[in-house]
Amino acid sequence: MLKIDALSAAYGASQVLFDVSLSIREGEVVTLLGRNGMGKTTTVRSIMGLLKPQGGQLEFGGQSIRGLAPEKVARLGAGLVPEGRQIFTTLTVRENLVATAANRLKRANPWSFEKVCELFPRLGERAGQMAGTLSGGEQQMLAVGRALMTNPKLLILDEATEGLAPVIRAEIWGVIGRLKAEGQSILLIDKNLSVLKRLGDRHYIIEKGRTVWSGSAAEIDRDREKVQGWIGL
Repeated sequence: MLKIDALSAAYGASQVLFDVSLSIREGEVVTLLGRNGMGKTTTVRSIMGLLKPQGGQLEFGGQSIRGLAPEKVARLGAGLVPEGRQIFTTLTVRENLVATAANRLKRANPWSFEKVCELFPRLGERAGQMAGTLSGGEQQMLAVGRALMTNPKLLILDEATEGLAPVIRAEIWGVIGRLKAEGQSILLIDKNLSVLKRLGDRHYIIEKGRTVWSGSAAEIDRDREKVQGWIGL
């Protein structure tokens, strides 16, 4: 579904990505690990067209998306839950969810406002509430719901549970587990290695803008010392 090969990218004269490679097959949950500042969010921005790569290959669904505008990448079926959530604070919960809703891929049973509220009951309870007044955890639920309302082929979660209370984290992880069981392809970035090992089918580690390791949960355990050094645990 997604193939990245030797990706490089920069912000002006400051190069951040030098050689990032990863792939995601349909129905897989793939995690992207690494310490802060190693290039995880820059990789996501490059996938979504928010940053134009300098080199390498980016393919989504067999089509090159390198340098494609963000709205075109989204129309192809990439849904992003961005770092920092970036919800529309002056719109209600319902308005946030329906504002960008789409079913461009003509799914037979698409995500709807009602389905999202079944997944996150708190959003249904706060449907008429201004999004800016929600707690951080509720805003993250809203960001996930908003991405699902685009009915994406690939759901990308950048810092899925960063800064959230443990009970909210558990709820988010439960939802991601349910999405995985339903066959949703997911690229997942977070720092909770124990949960990522359970949810992820395969794992990649970025160090200073380069993919330095990839493998399964069992291989993480096998290479535990090296993995912990790379991700800062």
